[in-house]
Amino acid sequence: MKPPTSPTPSQSNSFSFGGASPLPAPANTSRSCLSATTKSYKYLRKLLKFDQMDFEFALWQMLYLFVSPQKVYRNFNYRKQTKSQFARDDPAFLVLLVVCLCVTSLGFAWTLSLSIGQSVYFLFYVVIVDFLIAGFVVATLMWIFANKYLRSSQILDSDVEWGYSFDVHLNAFFPPLMLLHFIQLFFYNSLIRQDWLLSRFLGNTIWLMALSYYVYITFLGYNCIPFLKNTRVILAPLTLVFLFYLVTLIIGWNVTITFMNFYHYRVL
Repeated sequence: MKPPTSPTPSQSNSFSFGGASPLPAPANTSRSCLSATTKSYKYLRKLLKFDQMDFEFALWQMLYLFVSPQKVYRNFNYRKQTKSQFARDDPAFLVLLVVCLCVTSLGFAWTLSLSIGQSVYFLFYVVIVDFLIAGFVVATLMWIFANKYLRSSQILDSDVEWGYSFDVHLNAFFPPLMLLHFIQLFFYNSLIRQDWLLSRFLGNTIWLMALSYYVYITFLGYNCIPFLKNTRVILAPLTLVFLFYLVTLIIGWNVTITFMNFYHYRVL
């Protein structure tokens, strides 16, 4: 897969938002910056225009969210310089993420030995409730938190876009999705569901990795915005996640089996 063309060194320096930028500034920010409603309308209108989506770039982003998520957020800064918005204007990433969620959810249903009707119900529940509704709630809470508590008091004319908060959630959601809904399934029946120490260690470690990915990528998303301060507070849950992980190993709690049972009985 061919990564997108990297900005020149002079463009890279402009990401700091300080000093003169070689990139052309918007002609008139007050006129060219679209309202949130207009941006949302244009974004949603593109959802059915697959020929206009850059799926190759979306796949590149998905790959680098695993190996180097910082590179993904450099592109968000570049978009701010060129299009006056941090949020994505191409729904290709969202479309591919929904496709991945549907495919992995069917594999999840097969692992749980669900019937066809239960599998369909499980698929819709995961996409609508676990992904869309929960995603909207999490993005909104982080949007409020960032603008109310993290925004610098010296810069009052800039705020975090809700669409960007949703993009950050999507970015952070993808690695846990692949770890918990895909990679974990290969080991569940043969190893993780067994009553062994190794089973608990493997299953709980996958959950530790998934939650750590989510928190870290969320932190990177807000840390790259120049007018936000004290963003390291977003990393605070990592300590609680690790302590919880240790406790589960000590008391012999297999977190994976608990959640598998929850998923199974939710569709009965």
